[in-house]
Amino acid sequence: MAKILAIVADTVTFQVVKELLSQEGHQVRVVPDDKEGLDLAKELSPDAIICDGTSPQINFLEVCRLVKAERELAAAYFILLTTPEQFDEVQALDAPFDDFLFKPIVKQELLARVRASKRSHELRARLELTQQELDLSRDRMLQNEKMSSLGELVSGIAHEINNPITFIYSNLTHVQSYAADLIELLRLYQKELVNPGAEILQKQQDMDVEFVLDDLLKIVSSMRTGSDRIRQIILSLQDFSRSDRSGWQLFDVSDGLENTLLLLQHRLPAREGRRDIKVMKQFGNLPQIECYAGLLNQAFLNIINHAINALEESAQDLEELESIKFKPVILITTQVVDAQRISIEIADNDIAHSKDITAQISEPFLGAKPAEPPISSGLALSYRIIVEQHKGEFKCFSEPGKGTKIQIEIPLRHS
Repeated sequence: MAKILAIVADTVTFQVVKELLSQEGHQVRVVPDDKEGLDLAKELSPDAIICDGTSPQINFLEVCRLVKAERELAAAYFILLTTPEQFDEVQALDAPFDDFLFKPIVKQELLARVRASKRSHELRARLELTQQELDLSRDRMLQNEKMSSLGELVSGIAHEINNPITFIYSNLTHVQSYAADLIELLRLYQKELVNPGAEILQKQQDMDVEFVLDDLLKIVSSMRTGSDRIRQIILSLQDFSRSDRSGWQLFDVSDGLENTLLLLQHRLPAREGRRDIKVMKQFGNLPQIECYAGLLNQAFLNIINHAINALEESAQDLEELESIKFKPVILITTQVVDAQRISIEIADNDIAHSKDITAQISEPFLGAKPAEPPISSGLALSYRIIVEQHKGEFKCFSEPGKGTKIQIEIPLRHS
């Protein structure tokens, strides 16, 4: 039944409205003046407001305009009580009422107007929900386009960097070999040349030849290690930003997690106020799954990023002595659930946060209020990737003082 507020001054209309609507099971509040009516409207948030426009003590035009100007009250269906003689004057005032009812009140007409108000309220609610869904769909499309463009950009940059670094890396093998040969040749010259001239002796002293000979191969080896590291990062970027235009493809989840961790490696070392974040991996022997590889990598990145953020906040919230003792850990576990599904579990020992954010992740319309921080935007995207696009399961568990655990289950094959 509907919540109805009636602003009526004369006693007869007051009683008629209250009795007729109460008999139909509606929740009815009747007040005799506009000031009390506006105050009660803000408190009650009614579905419909019936306002008597024939009473001189009620400024129906002001009431109507104030109601429609209030965001919380604008959806209320405003019914004006008037007379046939007064109606032409009311229309000229251009009042923003939704419907009207002539006095004296006829029961069936009053009930019909209330039913219309209820239908209007339901339609408005559906429209708002549809608009929210459209906005969410638009945001998803924009996010997908953004991720697609970003993936193409990252892939292109990685390809451009990969060409020169591959050239450097492959040539370092030859440089190392040539340097070793030259050092060996120089050692032979030193053995044969028993009494070198003053100029040679001076040059050996100036350049500290023994140090150079000892350090040269170390430098080449270090350069090779560095270039190999760059190659690994580039390969990880290329794999992470793998295009999903080809549709569903076979994917190794363990490789995806490893590549994601490599991209987030810079966030793990100790910083002011916290120790190193230790990542522990317990990977099972997983079969390849059929999925959108790039999107799944994005989901892993968001979840692990969220865990790192939570651990950093925990360290900041602790006292200095406790922060030094706090050992942040992220545990990643994978296993086969059954013949159709695998599971990935990403847990942290965040001790400062215990808020259950599952509802915010899975129900975007019931998420945080504008004044609250958007703590789960990345997780909400991950939820949609896992649940909506891969038909999997996404669960979030949090215990005070023990941390947060996110459990994912994904089908092996797309059906």
